[in-house]
Amino acid sequence: MPRHRVRRRALPVSLTAAAVLAVSAAGGAYVIGRAPDRAPAAVASVSSASPPPEASEEPSVDLDAELEAAVEPLVGETPGAALSVAVLDSGSGARAVYGGADATYATASIVKVDILAALLLRAQDEGRGLTPAERTRAAAMIERSDNDSATALLAAAGGATGLDAANARLGLTATTASHAWGLTSTTAADQLTLLGAVFGTETDAALSETSRAYIRGLMARVEADQQWGVSAAGDAWALKNGWMPRTATGLWNVNSIGRVTADGHTYLVAVLSGGQASKESGIELVESAAKAAVKVLSTR
Repeated sequence: MPRHRVRRRALPVSLTAAAVLAVSAAGGAYVIGRAPDRAPAAVASVSSASPPPEASEEPSVDLDAELEAAVEPLVGETPGAALSVAVLDSGSGARAVYGGADATYATASIVKVDILAALLLRAQDEGRGLTPAERTRAAAMIERSDNDSATALLAAAGGATGLDAANARLGLTATTASHAWGLTSTTAADQLTLLGAVFGTETDAALSETSRAYIRGLMARVEADQQWGVSAAGDAWALKNGWMPRTATGLWNVNSIGRVTADGHTYLVAVLSGGQASKESGIELVESAAKAAVKVLSTR
């Protein structure tokens, strides 16, 4: 994963002077710019013989490194835990990822957003809306994190093969579906891509705006006891959480993905974790990481 950097361009003194002269003349788990200021006339009034010097450039800001510095201490407070975080400012496009591009985690119930997206893509291909039964199951799957509904809708979307095919269309490159859907493996960066497919506004997106609005609406209505996670980082949230104890170790995967607003900006946030001693400790780490991630971008 390449480092994500933000560059700022400084206005040359000569152009600043020229401009002055011219003026005065942005769930539950299933266990199985600025363009350079040209102002030609103003520049000519300062000097017609020599061209203005090129704009200087300040050192770039390494957002991945800043996110790492913010999150590493949190991980250090939870021995044995693993964590990956990805965050995007929807307005500026600034983005940061922590935890390694290839670090995969079991999704637990966050995959239910992916399952619904895959089902909606299939329905779009068939030129239809969801059936009443599918809509009932979709609401139960997202709002209550109902596992039986997820199993039924994954089958309707074509099973693990159908989910993988849908993810290829949505741009997810490091997610591998499992028939035991909670064991689907993914990365934080891929979950950020999924969130972009749901919360984006591109007219040529794989998911139609009607489909995207439907998913967003369900994610904004999760039950009260599931409103933790990325919601800790802001307001006007829409989210889906996942939590799952691993049979072999008894340790927990605790994940949260969604959208929040903070200080007038909209952020997409994905936090994945493993090796948690309990669901409660996992929630605490996930929320701290989400807040740290949003803070890193909000200072840009």
